[in-house]
Amino acid sequence: MFELGIVLILLIIGYTFGRLAEQRHYRSIIRREADYRRIPVFATRHLPKDLEPGIKTTLVMGSVVISVDYFKRFLAGLRALVGGRMKSYESLIDRARREALLRLQAQAEQEGGEMVFNVKLETSSISKGARNTVGSVEVLAYGTAVIKQRPPDRE
Repeated sequence: MFELGIVLILLIIGYTFGRLAEQRHYRSIIRREADYRRIPVFATRHLPKDLEPGIKTTLVMGSVVISVDYFKRFLAGLRALVGGRMKSYESLIDRARREALLRLQAQAEQEGGEMVFNVKLETSSISKGARNTVGSVEVLAYGTAVIKQRPPDRE
């Protein structure tokens, strides 16, 4: 009985701190997404014709690794028994994708980019937990930043 109490306390602590960390991360993502709205991201392969003369392009990327907390892993294990949506992992993937895109936009801004075309996302599980459950997920976002060249100063 004592061991069950310890397990329940640990699950409650894991749930509380995991939820707080996730909420803090989501608030950070929402704030930064508002900051980077000026750098649009497109999945299309080709630039619009009116952009082609006088531009420079460069590869930009953003990568993130996010780990699932033990409480979510526990819930996913229970869900695996009965089947259905793994809601506990959906927020993990959502946060990782959004964070990778934000890092891509940050690099584009550093390079002087005004927009990013041909954006692709690659997702992989980089560590396995017990019984091949997801431990951590990596998302890599990459694309082509468009940098408009300034005309040379004339004196």
